[in-house]
Amino acid sequence: MEQYELDAVARITTRPRPEYRTIGVTTLTAVLGAEVSGLALSRELSEEQLAEVKQAFLDHHVLVFRDQRISEDDHKRLAGHFGELRPVNPPPEEGDPYVLEISTSPEAANVAGNGWHTDGSADAEPSLGSMLHITQVPEGGSGGDTLFANMHLAYDMLSPAMKRFLDGLTAVHDNSLAWRGHTPPPGYDMPVNEHPVVVRHPETDRKLLYVNPAYTTHIPQLSAEESRALLDFLFALVPGRPLLTCRVRWQPGTLVFWDNRCVQHHATYDYYPFTRYGKRVAINGGPPKA
Repeated sequence: MEQYELDAVARITTRPRPEYRTIGVTTLTAVLGAEVSGLALSRELSEEQLAEVKQAFLDHHVLVFRDQRISEDDHKRLAGHFGELRPVNPPPEEGDPYVLEISTSPEAANVAGNGWHTDGSADAEPSLGSMLHITQVPEGGSGGDTLFANMHLAYDMLSPAMKRFLDGLTAVHDNSLAWRGHTPPPGYDMPVNEHPVVVRHPETDRKLLYVNPAYTTHIPQLSAEESRALLDFLFALVPGRPLLTCRVRWQPGTLVFWDNRCVQHHATYDYYPFTRYGKRVAINGGPPKA
């Protein structure tokens, strides 16, 4: 790696870590993710516990809670501490409008999210994050891992010249791109929005790279050929650099909370013809800003 890349990694891996009094926090990797212990999410958190979970969320971006037996009300109550709940789009015919069922049948040829993406980046105001609670894992207990990538570090590892070039550029995100070759359900919203290529996290003010292959179509300030070449380069950063990522292995009762503002994720579909089931609650965010 180049020296500027090594320096970017060192800034993350050597930064001071907060001490926690009411929860246990064990990192998944040096750059992303942590398992949180010492909490039963079926109970209301104390003010100190909640403050420490929020700090861990900003510090690690992906939080993993094991062995959690929670109801839909527990799930929504926990998510509500971080913001307004985001309705499922399109709304389910039955059940809670804020709870999305994640279900894989034995016949499924593919699953949603099987590729690197940021949830709903084509929306004018993408989600803050999501909490996914898995209660059934594939037979044998293996497969279906979710990969996450730190987009702060993806930006930090770029050369200074590339950073200067990207600042000020925007990219178009089109929801229909994710549905090519598939028929969306009736009433599914298909927004198209333009966001900065480099945005700042609304709470930490740290810069991050904000393009993804599932939704980003082009950079309007460039020619079609230039846009395609640049996006292909930026898209290749995540799969080409395992250093940016962490892997979550699901177990029954695992809840994962990820910051959709600064991580991408990939729901690996490697468990055909077995099934998996869980429920997800998302939290409203705001417009990505340079």
